[in-house]
Amino acid sequence: MPQKNPVHSGTRQTGGRRWLGLGVLTLPALLASLELTVTHLALPTIGADLGASSSQQLWIVDIYAFTLAGAMLAMGSLGDRIGHRRLLMLGAAVFAVASTLAAYAPNAETLIAVRALMGIAGSTLMPSVLALTATLFTTASRRRVAIGAVIASVSAGTAIGPLVGGWLLDRFWWGSVFLIGMPVMALLLVLGPWLLPERHGDQRGRIDVLSALLTVGAVLPVVYALKQIATGNGEWTSPLLLALGLALGTAFVRRQRRLPDPMVDLTLFRNPAFGAALATLAFGIFVLWGANYAIAQYLQLVQGLSPLRAGLWTAPSALGVIAGSTAAPQLVRLVRPATVIAGGLLVATAGFVVLTRIGSTGGLATLVTGAVIVSAGLGPMMALATDLVIGSAPPERAGSASAMASTSPQLGGALGIAVLGSVIAARYRDLVGDRIPTGVPADAAASATDSLAAAVDLGARLSTPAGPALADAARAAFVGGFQLTAAVSAAVTLALAVATIAVLRTARSRPTLGGGGP
Repeated sequence: MPQKNPVHSGTRQTGGRRWLGLGVLTLPALLASLELTVTHLALPTIGADLGASSSQQLWIVDIYAFTLAGAMLAMGSLGDRIGHRRLLMLGAAVFAVASTLAAYAPNAETLIAVRALMGIAGSTLMPSVLALTATLFTTASRRRVAIGAVIASVSAGTAIGPLVGGWLLDRFWWGSVFLIGMPVMALLLVLGPWLLPERHGDQRGRIDVLSALLTVGAVLPVVYALKQIATGNGEWTSPLLLALGLALGTAFVRRQRRLPDPMVDLTLFRNPAFGAALATLAFGIFVLWGANYAIAQYLQLVQGLSPLRAGLWTAPSALGVIAGSTAAPQLVRLVRPATVIAGGLLVATAGFVVLTRIGSTGGLATLVTGAVIVSAGLGPMMALATDLVIGSAPPERAGSASAMASTSPQLGGALGIAVLGSVIAARYRDLVGDRIPTGVPADAAASATDSLAAAVDLGARLSTPAGPALADAARAAFVGGFQLTAAVSAAVTLALAVATIAVLRTARSRPTLGGGGP
């Protein structure tokens, strides 16, 4: 019986070309995180030059994340049908064109629309990268090394983003940050057809358009609602959006059960390793993104650093992820993946304990130490859980599995920012109300109770001695919320470590297929 979806004969590769192909795949992985970092840095300049309102500035950032998360599952399934290399090349070309349009956008409305297109194009990248990585390296040990390199590339983008973005913004106009991707995508388009393999598309059926619409309809309202909760908005719309997303998600699952060729093969969840690894990814990124959100607020509003300097102080934590994700494949030669993941989660727990000791003055050494320990501990989880998801799926479902491995962290991260951000906000309001100094007008006190940013701004504008005292009280209250979320995150990672050992200790990924080569 012929093999399903065989690799095209023209793409069989020697070991050297296989590793060169991995190098090509790390380029879009690096760009995915770098692009978000530099956009945040450029936002104040964009707002000033284009006359963008605060709401429009939020949409310039958020629309990319929304469309990216919403389209990933559909794009993974599309790649299974038309071929992942073809989808990657198409997505890279569209991303390059959209980036150029963004760089020269004449107004905020145009930039928002183009950023939505960039998100759709970007949703083709990571599912295709992970699926092609699994195609290049079919032996389990080399696949782990390759996936670790991809995860490290994503973190490298986070680390170098502030450096590259800051340098460009100091010397050129804001649109230059969107042109960073042009040489990356050009290199991918030139080298990809030569170095990357391709499986013949799955011809069992066309993509189900209704299923694709249901995935977008399920993910987008949930992500948007979580963003609203994180910013303290949408008191009545957020529950409705969450309910809508869950209803459409339920309809999607029911449809997949009825289709002879579903977009998402729900039988993958019969393998305990698959579902457990997805949950581990989601909750691991839940605490990581929640911590990153709190750290960014702390650096800029408590320590008073500029966005660029704050970004530089967060770079060491990205290096922690790189170290952890690249060390993981070596560690699994000695112990089971579940043990490595659980051990990393225990290391992350220790890092969160360090973060509970942070103060409102000084504190940068404690912050960096705790953040690096957290990220180094979560790095092995990110690499090995991703590998377990992809390795648990059959080759013809690599794109669908890769899309789920990419979507799960997106949802977990959005939930982490919303939940842990809400914990910080609630604790802040509880503490600051009792610390507002006398002499602060009632309306100013109410604004200061609402957010740290408002309190710091009011503290700078009040000419009386109560101004600095108000800012100091607000910073101390925020630190109290930060410490609480660090403790909550420590409890989450500790529980996740125990659950990982219980569920994944006997997990096995897809067996070696042969042809993995050195």
